Amino acid sequence: MGKMMESLAPEFHMTIAERYDSQNPLTDESPLNVDVAIDFTEPKLAATHVQICLQKGVAIVVGTTGWYDQFDAICRQVDRHQGALFYATNFSIGVNLFFKMNEIMARLMKGNGYRATLTEIHHTAKKDAPSGTAISLAEGILKAGEYKQWKLVDDPNQASANQLPVLAHRQDPVPGTHSIVWSSSIDTLHMEHIAHSREGFARGALQAAQWIFGKTGVFNMQDMLNFTDSQHS
Repeated sequence: MGKMMESLAPEFHMTIAERYDSQNPLTDESPLNVDVAIDFTEPKLAATHVQICLQKGVAIVVGTTGWYDQFDAICRQVDRHQGALFYATNFSIGVNLFFKMNEIMARLMKGNGYRATLTEIHHTAKKDAPSGTAISLAEGILKAGEYKQWKLVDDPNQASANQLPVLAHRQDPVPGTHSIVWSSSIDTLHMEHIAHSREGFARGALQAAQWIFGKTGVFNMQDMLNFTDSQHS
């Protein structure tokens, strides 16, 4: 992702001024003479990187997932520092349109006798399972009220009637495929998003970095794409 964003940055009139990675992570002592930081590292580093950026007055865009157990505490720090955080489980514009379609579909399917199954496939270097994108899709389905919770399983039959089964597969070189199948005894409906490369993720992250500059608060793709009416400064 770092290399992809660096190659695309000139299109967004951006300059990559500093580089850190999992082997050379950002620390309190690191110089950070930038307008916006973009994090695609590891779950164990992301929250720390956010805190450092807030302390240094730098807005940060986070594409790393798997750190959301610290989300509420981080949001309080954003407020305390009057900083800016943009987070997303997936920066692809197409995926975020897919999120919205998924929520609408779940509402339409409720009570009509269909059983949903969510499946995600990623490359073997993907650290967390299910993916953050799959979790976002699962939570979108849960909003409709047909299921009480989602459950990571190897077989859909391992989930109870009020649980949404989620399957996670790892195979190279898949950038990311997410599908929701709604099945009944009569027919089956299939929704799917297939990423052909990581370029969509990189472009979305750079667009988010442009969008968040000069703002304060906590934001996500729904804010940038005007899917919500929430107000920020």
